[in-house]
Amino acid sequence: MQKVFIKYTFMIMTAAIFLILSINFLFSMHMLETQQFGSFHAKIEQMIHTLENNQEELSLLKDSLDEDYLTRARAAAYVLDRQPEVSLDVSEMQYLANLLNVDELHVIDENGIIVAASVSKYVGIDMADHKQTKAFLALLDTDDKDAYLIQDAQPNAAEGKIRQYVGVSRKAVKGIVQVGFTPTRQLSAQSRNTYEYIFSKFPTDIGEELFVVDATTGEMLGHSDGLSKEFDGECYELHELLDCTKGAYKTGNGTSMYVLSRLYEGVLLCAALPKHTLYQKLWGNILATFFYLIFIEAAVILLLNYLVKQKVIQGIHNIIKNLYAITKGNLDTTVTVGGNREFEELSKGINTMVKSIVSLSDRISAIIEISGIPLAAFEYEKGVQHVFVTSGLSGLLELPEKEAYRLYQNASLFDQYIKDIMKNPIDGEKEIFKIGDSRYIHIHMSQSQEGYLGIIADVTKDVTEKQQMQYENTHDPLTGLYKFGHFKELSEKILHQMPDEKLCAFVMMDLDHFKSINDTYGHDMGDAYLQGFAQVLKSMPQEHILSARRSGDEFCMMIYYCDQKNQILTYLNSFYSTLKEHSIKLSETESKVISASSGFAWTSDAKSSISQLLSHADEALYTVKKNTKGRYAEYEFET
Repeated sequence: MQKVFIKYTFMIMTAAIFLILSINFLFSMHMLETQQFGSFHAKIEQMIHTLENNQEELSLLKDSLDEDYLTRARAAAYVLDRQPEVSLDVSEMQYLANLLNVDELHVIDENGIIVAASVSKYVGIDMADHKQTKAFLALLDTDDKDAYLIQDAQPNAAEGKIRQYVGVSRKAVKGIVQVGFTPTRQLSAQSRNTYEYIFSKFPTDIGEELFVVDATTGEMLGHSDGLSKEFDGECYELHELLDCTKGAYKTGNGTSMYVLSRLYEGVLLCAALPKHTLYQKLWGNILATFFYLIFIEAAVILLLNYLVKQKVIQGIHNIIKNLYAITKGNLDTTVTVGGNREFEELSKGINTMVKSIVSLSDRISAIIEISGIPLAAFEYEKGVQHVFVTSGLSGLLELPEKEAYRLYQNASLFDQYIKDIMKNPIDGEKEIFKIGDSRYIHIHMSQSQEGYLGIIADVTKDVTEKQQMQYENTHDPLTGLYKFGHFKELSEKILHQMPDEKLCAFVMMDLDHFKSINDTYGHDMGDAYLQGFAQVLKSMPQEHILSARRSGDEFCMMIYYCDQKNQILTYLNSFYSTLKEHSIKLSETESKVISASSGFAWTSDAKSSISQLLSHADEALYTVKKNTKGRYAEYEFET
């Protein structure tokens, strides 16, 4: 009978499996196409979002740089109007160009001739001879002393170099002052707005293609595999792609492709995947479901086979099993064997004996709880699986009840768990360890021939107070930056560990006009001004920047692990760019952009003296404060 029952059960379950697989195939095919549509739609949305973000970034960058370049051009005109003798010497013009951080500086007279320049071979050029330079002659035809022209980046007339020029009218005499820059940042931003660059940032599945087609001409504008491949088939033809806005199958390069397209600002953004690749996922799911169902069928048949069998002397087997567990230390075992009065009486006697042993641990836990001390104890013997613990142990170890129960029933797992914790004591301590996000515990263990005895105490308050004292000893209370003494200790360690091919720089900084802010708006506003400046320091990349407050309105910074000097300048330029965007509200009607002067000295020698480098940086800072505030300067080593 048992064999017949299993036979018919097997036949019914096998038929049910094939029915489930058929329904699953149809449903999965629909769901797979829906999922692929969602995946393609999300990627196209990301492409659109990236294009819009890049365009917005390019526009904001151009506006910011145009304003900066115009300011430098007007500064140059101001200097030349008051010191016309500068324009008589090319070296003086070069010095002024370097001072303003521009690549070229030209003076154009009322006839449109370059009469002075930082590049000597440009002197004598007639601005009317070339379309690029001729545009600036409009400034000579206006009486507006504040007239200016900001030209887009393009090849210059003299050498074909990519330059952006800004010209302003002179106030003292009829003429133009023109400055030129290499538009590195604009060109870099433009390169990030190409389809090839955007595609390189999007991960694609095996066989998946992303491409862009001109919605008017059908020209292929960009492809995730490059434009050198052949584009044969319906999935690359404009009129076919216009039908794929909701997803469709089209042929391409000899295979069927699932294609989704979307029209965006005159182009079609498209994603495609070979049909066989898409269906590979389907067959994988069907095969996995088949094996799961076979496993379930086997498990059910085995279970039914077990339930059909008669249980012989089940009570005796259960008692033997429970007694074995108790002898192994699993004192939570409860013997519950029924069927006759003798088995029930025997079960009660065993359970009473076990409870008397467990009550000893409970009494110890009660004594600890009465004392009010955050303390717990544990003990486990060799060869015994159960761990004796007091009630507060799981709370101190922040263990969930289920996990605690699992560990208490297996002394080996518990021993490994405790030893894993004790592998990582906190810095400066021997037996204190961190549990979770904010708890610190003290663990002390003793070993005997029988096993282990341990005590765990909560020392979170003591450790936290100690860490707070250490923080206050090393950090400035107003700004949260490092104190100068601790800064020197850290920077000296970084410098001495610096690889031979790396560079570092020490920067001394001083806030401009800070005394007048304190005197005018009060010390509370002065503190806010200092905190605002510290906030900008904290925003710099922490893996390359170490900053501190030296005293008063003096700060310092270490820029380390740089590959070349230009990287140091990049961090300084980034810092000053961020600083220009950071204003402090001084009153209800007044706000002020934080201004600071800096001097820096750099080295590639890990054995250099920090005190000497800081002193050199101080000298460079003094030069800036003496001549022109609100910028940085490098210490010039004597040769």
